[in-house]
Amino acid sequence: MYFLGVTTARSSIMKIFPPWMGELGRPEVVIEGVDLKLHDEPQNYRAAVAQIKNGALSLGALVTSHKINLLTAARDMFDYLDPYAVICGEVSSISKNGPALEGHAKDPITAGLSLDDLLGEDYFGRTGGHVLCLGAGGSATAIALHFAQKRNRGDRPARMVIVNRSPARLEHLREMITGLRTDIRFEYHCNSDRRVNDTFLEQMPTASLVINATGMGKDSPGSPLTNDARFPAGGIAWELNYRGELDFLHQALAQAETRGLTVEDGWLYFLHGWTQVIAQVLKVSVEGDVFARLAALAADICKPCRRVVPAELRSAAL
Repeated sequence: MYFLGVTTARSSIMKIFPPWMGELGRPEVVIEGVDLKLHDEPQNYRAAVAQIKNGALSLGALVTSHKINLLTAARDMFDYLDPYAVICGEVSSISKNGPALEGHAKDPITAGLSLDDLLGEDYFGRTGGHVLCLGAGGSATAIALHFAQKRNRGDRPARMVIVNRSPARLEHLREMITGLRTDIRFEYHCNSDRRVNDTFLEQMPTASLVINATGMGKDSPGSPLTNDARFPAGGIAWELNYRGELDFLHQALAQAETRGLTVEDGWLYFLHGWTQVIAQVLKVSVEGDVFARLAALAADICKPCRRVVPAELRSAAL
């Protein structure tokens, strides 16, 4: 099974994958990382897909960081795309079904599982918070789709602001949202100035959810915010990465007590992302107790999920 990323050797999955395969009864399955540059040349994406498609021992792959660009470059090489892949214009899972090569977008499921755990029911109905998403790539697209498809009004934010440096990414996301029936008010801003991002942050109401979906702090250095940025009081800061310098995460942690922030990293997102793709590639179930066992194995090898909750909220929960 392949892992298409940017710095795959640094990922915790390299240590976690072998014991996971033992737990699933598939110890013969090994993982191989394939590093591609961010916004790589189309022929490199096509070569990676061809390796998976034509390799006799290839089972499939998980794709990070390249989900949209890979599908754009190699769409004709897939025999089947699931509805999420078509809607989002991305693939995070490449698998085989007999001779057919299939592409699935698992991020809407992965993001949904992580957000439901983080927010609970009726979060936006209870708090009136909005969403600021810094970044407009595959993860941001999946998060927007997840919120738009929520049936209960209180589980949907009234407003979601999306900021990205690339106008093409914003337009891709805007086209997807336009095709959906949703009462969420989406705003799109093309911006690369961190100080302007600080201003967008200042405009968010209390209890808002702020997401770093840029890849900054892992795939590229820095944070989309300056150190002068002020997070919304009582809000949630979600760093989608779990490894790297994680500047955004540390900025949020510095304000966790003073601003009453709940701060979450990308560990749970990482677990759901990998287990969803493994289930698709190996044709196994990883729900319920199976997921719990795999999560426990991963925590023993690496670290548990980091979620910092202000003391007063912890007391209220008790």
